[in-house]
Amino acid sequence: MRMPTIRPQAAPAWLRRLALGGALGLAAVSASAAPTTYSGEAPVTSQSEAERSEALKTALADVVVRRSGDAAALARGDVARAVAEAGRYVLQYQYRRDVSADAAGAPQVHLTLVAEFDSAAVDRMLARLGLGGEAIAEADEPAGPLRVWIAGVRSAMDYARAIGSLERNGLVRELRVTEARADGLLVELTTTAGHARTLEALDAQGTLTVTTAAPPVDGIDATLALRP
Repeated sequence: MRMPTIRPQAAPAWLRRLALGGALGLAAVSASAAPTTYSGEAPVTSQSEAERSEALKTALADVVVRRSGDAAALARGDVARAVAEAGRYVLQYQYRRDVSADAAGAPQVHLTLVAEFDSAAVDRMLARLGLGGEAIAEADEPAGPLRVWIAGVRSAMDYARAIGSLERNGLVRELRVTEARADGLLVELTTTAGHARTLEALDAQGTLTVTTAAPPVDGIDATLALRP
């Protein structure tokens, strides 16, 4: 595994010890998480292939309506054709069983298909169809590299939390630590989405918070802080 690039004179003692000890997966700086997903659901009566195929279309239609805010769009021929190709966008699916009681108190089992769709692919599809407004327009924003300064990284534990948060984000494909000081890290990210969407996703995870989305500092696109 490749070690992150760190300026030796700038590396704090805790990070030098971490690098020498090989602890906490310091070299694991290539994010391999799947893309973020959009979830859709559809009721089913069985797990048959035929019913699953139709349920996936219903689940994708649910996503299209929620993302576009336009239920009437499903009546359009081009939208209906896109929804009919739900298999192109699905990443995984599972079945959920919910149990309720009828009027007589007898248990009733309700089966639901829950599908996870590739958000980037769905966004491109919606943008092509002219649906979604400003949120979908972000899909066309150029992706990476995104250079971020993460403040508040003062220990090996802080480092693990910060890097772990980046690696778990579905929009981050690769990351490289280019500088480390006692008060933080400079990290270069390769992403599958534009800066605005990536920063929003990082902030939403809860570990890092975006303090400045466009700092007036050469070589840094955004500043973040590690939350307590």
